[in-house]
Amino acid sequence: MASSQQVRGEKINIQAGETAKDGDRDLLENDCVEWDKPLPRSWRQKCASYVLALRPWSFSASLTPVALGSALAYRSQGVLDPRLLVGCAVAVLAVHGAGNLVNTYYDFSKGIDHKKSDDRTLVDRILEPQDVVWFGVFLYTLGCVCAACLYYLSPLKLEHLALIYFGGLSGSFLYTGGIGFKYVALGDLVILITFGPLAVMFAYAVQVGSLAVFPLVYAIPLALSTEAILHSNNTRDMESDQEAGIVTLAILIGPTFSYVLYTTLLFLPYLIFSKLPQRTAKLNLLLGLFYVFGIILAPAGSLPKL
Repeated sequence: MASSQQVRGEKINIQAGETAKDGDRDLLENDCVEWDKPLPRSWRQKCASYVLALRPWSFSASLTPVALGSALAYRSQGVLDPRLLVGCAVAVLAVHGAGNLVNTYYDFSKGIDHKKSDDRTLVDRILEPQDVVWFGVFLYTLGCVCAACLYYLSPLKLEHLALIYFGGLSGSFLYTGGIGFKYVALGDLVILITFGPLAVMFAYAVQVGSLAVFPLVYAIPLALSTEAILHSNNTRDMESDQEAGIVTLAILIGPTFSYVLYTTLLFLPYLIFSKLPQRTAKLNLLLGLFYVFGIILAPAGSLPKL
């Protein structure tokens, strides 16, 4: 009897131990679930997250072309409407910011972004995917509203304004969305056109009311400088991009030629138009600012005829 009771007691103890272990396991699982949930944040932290998701440090790539196009309009035609300048800047910034959000969303959905990526907005759950989508829709809508206001204020024809603006909008989206030019080694070409000739022409045409060829040529230094930034990022991310199955220009030409191309993109803007502003700054923002200021301050009629 004693032995049978002892065995029964051991069984009870074992079952109790198993129940305790199951409870611990459930507790750990609940802790893991709670850990995965994003922590509640204040509205200030939320706003800061939205601002960081836009990558505002990259906005010099769109502001300097707008300033350059406006400077060319002022120096060549003597026109500069501050309202058009502000409206054009807001429209271009809205499209640029929306394009950055599209890039964030598709890089995350395709598994390209990870814990060591430069952009961890969705990886670290700083924002949720639906937040990024709706914020992008809002910015594209804001850009279209600004474009409509520009049509009302500017002498530029509707078909010309729509062609340039929606060309830039399409480029910002299709860089990673839809066709995804970035993933088939065509992203460099899209950036080269969008953040160079297209943005400069947009700002110039809105002020003057007509299209011209020479702003496209003046935009080349800024386009090359912006392309240098993109190409350096692609060169840095060659290994991770290959693992993700995407193709960039840096992957196609290899590390050695990528470094050669990067060096060329950095120094070529300083060689183009050597008779224009002599004092430029390094890389994108300061180079663009000094370039624009040099054209504004140049004597009337001193710009080379193209």
